[in-house]
Amino acid sequence: MISTLVKKEGNVVTLKIEVEAEVFEKGVQEAYQKNRQKFNISGFRKGKAPRKLIEMNYGEGIFYEDAINIVFPEAYDNAIEEHKLDPVDRPSVDVDDIEKGKTVVFTADVTVMPEVKLGEYKGVEIEKADYKVTEEDVEAELKKTQERNARIIDAGDRPVKQGDILTIDYSGFVGDEQFEGGTAQNQTLEIGSGRFIPGFEEQLVGKNKDEEIEVKVTFPEEYHSEDLEGKDAIFKAVIHEIKEKEIPSLDDEFAKDISEFDTLDELKTDIMNKLRKQAEEKEKTENENKVVDKVIELCEVDIPEVMVERQIDDDVNEFAYKLRYQGLEFEKYLELTGTQMEDLREQFRPNAEKFVKADLVLELISEKEAIEATEEELNAELEGFAKSYNQDAEKFKASLKDKDLEYIKKGIIKRKTIEFLLNEAKLS
Repeated sequence: MISTLVKKEGNVVTLKIEVEAEVFEKGVQEAYQKNRQKFNISGFRKGKAPRKLIEMNYGEGIFYEDAINIVFPEAYDNAIEEHKLDPVDRPSVDVDDIEKGKTVVFTADVTVMPEVKLGEYKGVEIEKADYKVTEEDVEAELKKTQERNARIIDAGDRPVKQGDILTIDYSGFVGDEQFEGGTAQNQTLEIGSGRFIPGFEEQLVGKNKDEEIEVKVTFPEEYHSEDLEGKDAIFKAVIHEIKEKEIPSLDDEFAKDISEFDTLDELKTDIMNKLRKQAEEKEKTENENKVVDKVIELCEVDIPEVMVERQIDDDVNEFAYKLRYQGLEFEKYLELTGTQMEDLREQFRPNAEKFVKADLVLELISEKEAIEATEEELNAELEGFAKSYNQDAEKFKASLKDKDLEYIKKGIIKRKTIEFLLNEAKLS
């Protein structure tokens, strides 16, 4: 087998691959052995007809397509290795010349890994992210904790006020017509939550239990139901229950009830420490993102479209998975939001392009700086994964394939490379 690099345009390399006649003949014979059961030839039992007879009846090239599929992969792999190419997609293949007893000639267009031209990546300047935790932040967190631990109690006979939790019935009308999806019984609604159409919740404030109310609203100009966009509507509503939150007092007893601490001061100290840790992690993440953005801004790389499309595929699949985890099917989301798949993919494109470029740049920097994943780091990573899956670390490691371990190693190297860049950066 002979291969020649014909030309290179951007990220596409054109190869001429020649397969000797005798090699291709072996492929044709293998294709015959594989497919002869499919042919009925008069005078022969099915699968017993000689190859020559099948070719006479169905044409000399009857087995060529399968023969190509048999011989081409090895010839292609050899050519890739010979010319030291790094493909990022399946090749586009044409058969230029195929004739019995002669060399078979293929042309393969191969999209390869792009060349990355690094700019200055050590000592780049970024504005440091800095988050201070204050006593006000601690108080705000305590207030949230109070809210989470509030008791829901009956509000008695008083009118509705902000923050109340109601049980209501309602029916929606546009003109005299009751519209689909605008009716509910025993619906729970917290006043101030913003769950309903703008203006709806506010009109229930000051109303009483069992009172029949007409709520007048205007649907937004952009609404998931096109029939209701921008239209005036009336909801006929009845309040069945008015409940309120009983907020616990902030004292030592509260601290004992909701934590392992005996005093409110100890609880505050713990909250302060946790908020500081979160702030440090947020600072680190933002600073890492800034330094990577700056480094890739200084680099040049022409990214093959196929790499971007593949990343968009991954992003869309991850988005669909998160929706399903929240109980919403992906197709239903597209329907409710009126989003076309093509539009959604375009929304993901900028981040996909940025992610692919960052990946290529960081990989090259890690090679130049000889950044590697040590055995200790790999084992620590695997132990973390095993713990998250409630598995024994050794059993978890044994279940992984070589490509899985390589993927985990690449993640460690990428993380260490980003840390290296941040350590080298100038933070203002």
